Amino acid sequence: MSTLYEELSVFIEKKMRMSPTHQPVMLMSLLINDGKRSYELMARDLLLGDEIQLEYYSKIANNMVARGPGSHGIVRRNAPQKIYTLNRFEELSRWERKELIKLCKTRIQDFRDKRDQEIDKRGAGSRRYINHNVKYEVLKRAKFHCELCGISADKRAIEVDYIGPENKNGRDNINNYQALCYQCNAMKRDTDKTDFRLTRGSFDKKEENCDFCQLPENRIIDENELAYVIRDNHPVVVLHTLIIPKRHEDNYFLLGQAEINSCNQLMKRASESIMNEDPKVKAFNIGINNGPLAGQTIHHCHIHLIPRREGDVTNPRGGIRNLMHEKGDHGNF
Repeated sequence: MSTLYEELSVFIEKKMRMSPTHQPVMLMSLLINDGKRSYELMARDLLLGDEIQLEYYSKIANNMVARGPGSHGIVRRNAPQKIYTLNRFEELSRWERKELIKLCKTRIQDFRDKRDQEIDKRGAGSRRYINHNVKYEVLKRAKFHCELCGISADKRAIEVDYIGPENKNGRDNINNYQALCYQCNAMKRDTDKTDFRLTRGSFDKKEENCDFCQLPENRIIDENELAYVIRDNHPVVVLHTLIIPKRHEDNYFLLGQAEINSCNQLMKRASESIMNEDPKVKAFNIGINNGPLAGQTIHHCHIHLIPRREGDVTNPRGGIRNLMHEKGDHGNF
């Protein structure tokens, strides 16, 4: 037997980590494909046909999986050519390759058996792995966008994650799940016939006669994936600012969570920018006119960010309950 066969056998049986099964899948792919595999093809092997996760698993293949075999001198990466290579592959006989593949498969099966036993011990009420139907409902609720940064799934792979971590006694139900892109998740499918392209398209919904849908570029002072920021044309105070979802929707309560998070992100950024521009600003009123009876005149949801300064009113007590005197009826925005 070759020395490499013995080294790989020891690595697979005793040193290879199973978190979860990416490393044995990687080695099997290299063994099956003459010791070489491109980044993209390796990612395809890892994701096992789940195309929406291709970008995510490309990151895994490039940044995580090779660290195990790579740190032991078994696998090397050629970054310019984007190819993985099994070192000294030519030393292995066909029989040795088959036996090593069997060892990888055994490690994968052992991992799955152990995982299933743990799930059985914990019971159905304490599931570690999220049911695919639940995942689908969470993604549908989020309109297939990251609920933190707002990016859509056609630009970055989306994962379903616990809001309250399971190891912190997070509840295992749909209200404790959120949809996050893999980057946001790292920092902290086959389902029904719904066409997610139509859902994603709803974020581009515009109305021809809506002033906020037809804003000129020079009005926009900041934006992200799902919202933007402008100054109010009829400010009640200097630097009065509006945060506006890009999708046409008149009712705040019909915004998706990703849109709300995007607005909040911009509102925080705008408040910091305003205080940097004018150090006299010490506080803010934040308000939404939701519906005609609440004074909404532009039927595209928008959030008012109103800077407050010392002495701008005689008595600020009560805040928005007072509504700034004679500043409301201003006509067009």
